[in-house]
Amino acid sequence: MTDKFETGQVLEGKVTGIQPYGAFVALDDETQGLVHISEVTHGYVKDINDHLTVGDDVNVKVLNVDSEKNKVSLSIRATEEAPKKQAKAPRSQPAVQQQQDSSAGFNTLKDKLEEWIEQSEEREETYKN
Repeated sequence: MTDKFETGQVLEGKVTGIQPYGAFVALDDETQGLVHISEVTHGYVKDINDHLTVGDDVNVKVLNVDSEKNKVSLSIRATEEAPKKQAKAPRSQPAVQQQQDSSAGFNTLKDKLEEWIEQSEEREETYKN
């Protein structure tokens, strides 16, 4: 049955069943193949039901034919053009600059230490008098 299919061949099929791990696609009256969930579309697929339903006509590419086990591995993703990579947005500020800004409004320990020493000296003079 799988002898009439070759790796790399692009065919039209019909989704006949959906499982959490992939979709079964009928290639003809006798042969079904499996589209693994990772081969449904470009990018991450959390729920295959968001992309396919039973009865959908789909274009698939034959990834592998195992004649001994009578299995055909398919890909829908391989028939679609990959999305263009988007340029990453530049960071708003370098990390060093953010660190400096985060201390704005706070006294540094050095400044605080000098203030505490002055307060301590004032208290000592008050107790002596």
